[in-house]
Amino acid sequence: MIKKIVGFILNQFRQVHKEGLPILFNKLRRFPLLILAIPIVFLVRILRPILVVRFRHLYSERIGHFALDTEIYLCERDAGIHGQRILDIFYFLDYFSISNAQLKKMWGRTLHIWSFARWIAQVNSYLPGSKKHIIQFRRHQDRDIHGLLAYTQPHLSFTPEEERIGFNALRKLGIPQEYNFICFYARDSSYLDITFPDTNWGYHNYRNDNIHNFIPAAEELTRRGYFAIRMGTTVKDALKITNPRIIDYALKGRSDFLDIFLGAKCQFCLYNPAGLSAIPMIFRRPIVFVDCIPLEYVVTYSSNSLFIPKKLWLQKDKRFLTFREILDSGIGRFLYTEQYEKSGIEVVQNTPEEITAVAIEMDERLKGNWQTTREDEELQQRFWSFFKPSELNQVFLSRIGTEFLRQNINLLE
Repeated sequence: MIKKIVGFILNQFRQVHKEGLPILFNKLRRFPLLILAIPIVFLVRILRPILVVRFRHLYSERIGHFALDTEIYLCERDAGIHGQRILDIFYFLDYFSISNAQLKKMWGRTLHIWSFARWIAQVNSYLPGSKKHIIQFRRHQDRDIHGLLAYTQPHLSFTPEEERIGFNALRKLGIPQEYNFICFYARDSSYLDITFPDTNWGYHNYRNDNIHNFIPAAEELTRRGYFAIRMGTTVKDALKITNPRIIDYALKGRSDFLDIFLGAKCQFCLYNPAGLSAIPMIFRRPIVFVDCIPLEYVVTYSSNSLFIPKKLWLQKDKRFLTFREILDSGIGRFLYTEQYEKSGIEVVQNTPEEITAVAIEMDERLKGNWQTTREDEELQQRFWSFFKPSELNQVFLSRIGTEFLRQNINLLE
C-alpha cells in the first residue's frame, strides 16, 4: 500500500511539472473531495461482513457498451452470479462523454448512480483488498455468455409520459400508431470520426457497410405492410428514395430519446453489428444482423435473432474461406483491418439479395408463416458444429439465415 501511495504522489509531481499550473489547480480542486471520501471508504470496509459495497464507472462513451454491458451485468446480478449481500454503486467518469442522454436518464432510474462515488473508488484503489469493492465486469462484458437475455425481462422501461411523447413523435414521422415499423442501419465511419476526431479509426474499416445495399430489403418490407426507419446518429449518405414509407430518420428528426424509443418499440431491426444494435437487444426485440464480422463474434446467444456473415475472399487462391477455415485458423477473431490485408483477404459485404432474403425470413417467422425443412435444419447443425465454447460464446441460440446457407453450402465443407 505504501509503495502505491508513494508512486501516486510522485506521479502527481511529474504531471504538474509537465503540464504546469492548469493541472495543478485541477488537482487542488479534487484534493478536498478525496479527503472527504476517506472516512466513507473505511465505513465501507467495516460494513463488509454484513454488506459488500462495490463501485464502478459506467462506460458511457459508446452507446453499445453503455446499453449492453450494463444490461448483461444486471441479468448476471439477478441470477446471483455476482454474489449475495452486495450494493453496487456506479458513477460517470466524464459527463461530457455521455453517448445518449435518454439512456443515461433511464439507467438513473434503475441503478444506484452517485457522482461522488468516483472519489470513493479512487481512494479505495489505494488500500489493500480494493478489488472486493470494485464491480468486476468481464473482459467481454457485452457477450451474454450465460444466455440470460433470452430468459429475462428488460431492466429499462418508459414512463407513461415518455410513452406519450414517443408515440406522438411517431405520428410526426408519419407513422400511425397502429402500423408496425422496422429499423435499419448500416455502420459507417462518420460517427467515430466526428465524435473522436483525434483517433484514427481506420482499423475498423472492415466493419463498414453501404446503406444502399439495405434499400431493396426496406422496399420489400414496406410492401409487406411495414414502415422502415433508417437509424444513425451521424451518417455519411442520405437515402435516395421516393417511397414515403421509408423514413431517413438519421437526417431528419433524430434525437437521443427517439434512438432509444424506436429501438425498443420496432417490430424488428435490420442492422449490421454496431453499437446501435444494443438498444433493441436490451429491450429483447428481434434483430436481423447482416454483414457480421468477425465470425466468432456473431451474436450466438439471442433466441430471436437471425444473422448472415460477410464472406472472406482469399485472393491468392481465388476462393472464399470456409467457415471451418475461418474459425480454426483464428481469422474468426481478426479485429483489425490490417490483419485481413496482411493475410491477403478481401472482406466481401452481403449483397442486397442476401439482405432481402434474411429480412423476409424474419418477417415470415414473426408472422408464423415460415416453413423449415429437415435439410435446412441439417445445414444449421453443420454450421454450428464448427463453433467451440469459449470466453466469447457459451450458448448457441441464434440462427444463420436459411437462404444464405442454401446458397453457400460450399462454405460448410
